[in-house]
Amino acid sequence: MTNEKENIKVNAFIDRLKQWQEEFKILREIINETELTEDYKWMHPCYTLDDKNVVIIQDFKHYCALLFEKGAIMEDPYQSLIQQTKNVQAARQLRFESLDEVNQRRDEIKWYVEEAIRIEKSGKKVPMKKLKTMICLKNYKQN
Repeated sequence: MTNEKENIKVNAFIDRLKQWQEEFKILREIINETELTEDYKWMHPCYTLDDKNVVIIQDFKHYCALLFEKGAIMEDPYQSLIQQTKNVQAARQLRFESLDEVNQRRDEIKWYVEEAIRIEKSGKKVPMKKLKTMICLKNYKQN
């Protein structure tokens, strides 16, 4: 069943999935119950508030995930948010390994999506660490 919030590109993306298709449908349904707008960016379903990215549904070999753009400053009462790699400063993932897990964690998922919306509405920014600048001398010419 198609609803007015569904993006046609997201429909096509989910239809082509060989793995995680049912999980994506449930995650999408939960997110589309909120005020977020569904879009298709970076070859994945992306949900925005006032054109600002809030959450992306991702697929990987061993899990699917919700990636919260400002996850680093979200409250984490379920202690479920994961920093994907040590270099990721702002985003955090909520990972799922099965359809049963997605279904069992519906209330938790909804809570995190609502928290992400609250953070976006607040205007809070994730404090970013300054990265060290590296100079590549290979192509450097000295006069």
